[in-house]
Amino acid sequence: MLYGQIHLTLPPWIHDEVDATRVYADNESRIALAIDLSRRNVAHRSGGPFGAAVFNEAGRLIGIGVNRVVPSNCSIAHAEMMAVATCQQRMQRFRLNDGDGDGDGRIILATSSQPCAMCYGALIWAGIDELLIAARSDDVQTLAGFDEGPLPADWAGELEKRGIRVQRDLMRDHARDVLRDYGESGVVY
Repeated sequence: MLYGQIHLTLPPWIHDEVDATRVYADNESRIALAIDLSRRNVAHRSGGPFGAAVFNEAGRLIGIGVNRVVPSNCSIAHAEMMAVATCQQRMQRFRLNDGDGDGDGRIILATSSQPCAMCYGALIWAGIDELLIAARSDDVQTLAGFDEGPLPADWAGELEKRGIRVQRDLMRDHARDVLRDYGESGVVY
């Protein structure tokens, strides 16, 4: 029998440990949430060391994601993909920045680590206006052992050409700590 549906879920701790009503007024608080999600995901053993959150320009949290690849047996269940997908379902539109006057404005994705090749491509079509990144791809590969796949040489410039503003190295050391702890643990989830 062929499966006719895909069912991806965030871990139950998300609802208890993330304040969905808080306003994240600046980029530091937004990236701090993404890193905190990555740390909690490892601590709860509910997935890999990656977290992402989507905000509107006023700082309202509209979606979150953590890595769920191993628990879901699904290679697309990366933190960024989960965060974007939860937003798309909540907002009932596949392009997040195609607003209908509902006040969402620019859409900002904060991620604990530079997006891999798959997530990079998804950003272009998902309607992300700004990308906030903590750790770099080489941090992910060196400290946690993940292969992030090939990106264009000027990947940030390619996003900028498409109207997606990129800010890198925000709280990078904190994100690197999570990756290092995960890598040194020897546990894969």
